Amino acid sequence: MVDYLYLKDSIDTFKRNYKFLKIFSIGKSVLNNEIYCFKFGIGKKEVLYSAGIHANEWITSLLLIKFLQNISNAYLSNSQIYGYDAKYLYDNCSLYIVPMINPDGINLVNNFYPKDSKIYYDTQKISKKFPDIPFPSGWKANINGESLLNFQFFIFQKIM
Repeated sequence: MVDYLYLKDSIDTFKRNYKFLKIFSIGKSVLNNEIYCFKFGIGKKEVLYSAGIHANEWITSLLLIKFLQNISNAYLSNSQIYGYDAKYLYDNCSLYIVPMINPDGINLVNNFYPKDSKIYYDTQKISKKFPDIPFPSGWKANINGESLLNFQFFIFQKIM
C-alpha cells in the first residue's frame, strides 16, 4: 500500500539518484501535507500526469511513482521507454508528474490515522451521510469530504 510517507521516502530517493528531476510543491492538503510535482524534461511540449485524486484509488500513485523511476532510469542509461528514446523525450517534452493529489484521503483509506483519532472520527461522521459506501475503504474525497476531481485543472494552470 502507498501512503504519504511512502511518497516522501520516494522523493528522498529521487533527489539522491536523479538530480536532473525538478521536484517542487504545488500546494498543501487540508492536513498541511505537501502536494509534490516532479518535472522530467526541458522541452516545449508539456504534459501533466496526475494520480491519487480519489483516495481509494491509491494504486495510481504507486503506478506514477514507478513510471517516473522507469523513465528516469531510461534517461540515465541512454535507453528507450515504451519505444521512445528517453533523452529525446527529456529534450523535447516537459512531463509534470503529480503522483498524489489527495495525500490525506489516501492516508485515511490505508489506515494511517488511528481509529480513535479526531481525523478518523470526523471523516467517519461525514461518511454516515453515504451509508452505501464502505468506510474507510470506499472513501474518495479529501479529508473534508470534498471531491478533488476538478483540482486537476487548477494544477495544470498553476504548473504551466
